Amino acid sequence: MSDAAIGTAQSATQRPAGGTVTQEEAAAMLRAVFNLFRLWQVNDVQARVLLGQPSASTFYRWKRGAIGTVPSDTIWRLGDLMGIHKALRHLFTDPARGYAWLARPNTAFGAGSALDRMVAGAPSDLSAVRAYLDAERGGW
Repeated sequence: MSDAAIGTAQSATQRPAGGTVTQEEAAAMLRAVFNLFRLWQVNDVQARVLLGQPSASTFYRWKRGAIGTVPSDTIWRLGDLMGIHKALRHLFTDPARGYAWLARPNTAFGAGSALDRMVAGAPSDLSAVRAYLDAERGGW
């Protein structure tokens, strides 16, 4: 086997399995989500709920950019938050309208906003908003 083939085989074995998120990827997603929270005008109380209620010290450490290990529940939540962002960017040509949509009352969420539904606390609340947006934009 050539050196190039060995290098390719080794890097393939070091890649995460299908669908697995590495801690480095989770940290990058977390940094991106903190930027989204600013754009979505999500306060720290809401942000902690959306991230699965990490301790205050962990949350503020993450917010400062000192990200260690990200729990798998938070990784799932990050995936939904990124999916919500992606769907909003597809649905609205003006990003500011998409960011504002989250806080507007919507009959699809019982006259509350999508953000109200998302901060109800359960991981399924994030998934419900993501599924709604995916359906609105034509799914995957």
